Order: sequence, then structure tokens, then C-alpha cells
Amino acid sequence: MKKALILIECQNEWLSSDGKLQRLIEDKELFNLSVTNISKCLEYARTLKIPIAHVGLRFQKGYPELANGKSGLNKAIPTFGTFPLNEFGSQFYEPLKPVENEFIVTGRTGASGFAGSNLDVWLRNNKIEDLYLVGYATHVCVESTFREAHDKGYNPILISDASSAFNKIQQEYVIKQVVHHFGESLTTNEFLNVQQ
Repeated sequence: MKKALILIECQNEWLSSDGKLQRLIEDKELFNLSVTNISKCLEYARTLKIPIAHVGLRFQKGYPELANGKSGLNKAIPTFGTFPLNEFGSQFYEPLKPVENEFIVTGRTGASGFAGSNLDVWLRNNKIEDLYLVGYATHVCVESTFREAHDKGYNPILISDASSAFNKIQQEYVIKQVVHHFGESLTTNEFLNVQQ
């Protein structure tokens, strides 16, 4: 079964000290551990030539994609001005940025990495079934992608310590109460023993 490593929102908005989402992070230790572990997973996937996809968020000026959203992320993203196209916040974080031949997902407009994007087409055309998910935030966009991957017939696997929520309660809820309904989870160390 073919595998891929899927990085969700490894962008400056989350990871740079100037990112607008940094102030929402309550558990810095949990968050910093995830950054270290994403780097390990990325290096390992590159060594084994496991396909890698980078899923970001980018919105045009004025956020027309969100149609003047009245609630949830559709309201919050324009309110806080996060992930503007071609600006610093929406750029991939330098230590985790894509390299040649890694797939950059485009067109995404929602919480799930599949929402409005070309992720599903890339996965199907490359006959990829096992999706190893890392990134931000575990209880929002990672979980949304995880659930939708399951519903689309993929085998989603959360690398639990290579993703982070704002705090441990949110993180543990997803790992203990959500994951087993839609897929599996493993740790970074376990991922580092996966073979292509």
C-alpha cells in the first residue's frame, strides 16, 4: 500500500514568532515538540522517498473565498487577517518548506485539506492510500482532514506528537476520543520505523 506524508499548515502564521496564531498557543512545550517531530518525519520521508504533500491556506485579498462568513473559521480568518495570499503569514515555514518534487496542494478553502483543493486528485492519481498526517491544529484542520480522508476511503494515520492543538486537553481529546473512529495514530518514533 502506497504511503504519503501530509503536512498541514506548516506556515509562518503558526510557526514564526511573528505569526498571528502564536498568541493562541497555550502549551508551548507541546507545540515546540511537534515542530521538532515534524522535522524528523519530513527528513525520514525524504530519505525513503515517501511522497510528501504540503497543505497550506491562502486567501485572496478581502477573503472572497469565505463569502463574508458569519461563524466559525469563515468568520475568524478574515477577522484576524490570517493566511493572506503572497504575504509572510501564508508562506511555508522555512525549515519545513517544500523542496523539488514535493506536492504543494492548491485551492484549499476550508478546514479539511481536501476542501476545494487538488489533494484528492493527487492522491488518487498516485495510488496513495495510507496518509500520515502532521501539522496544525490537531483539533481543527488536522482532525477535519483526518475525518474526510476516512470518508473518502483512505487510511489516515495521525502522527500524534508531530501535530499540536492549543493545549493538551484538545490534543488528548482527538487522540483518545476521535482517532479510533476514523483511522489510527502512532508516534514520531514509530513512524521512523515505517518502511516504504
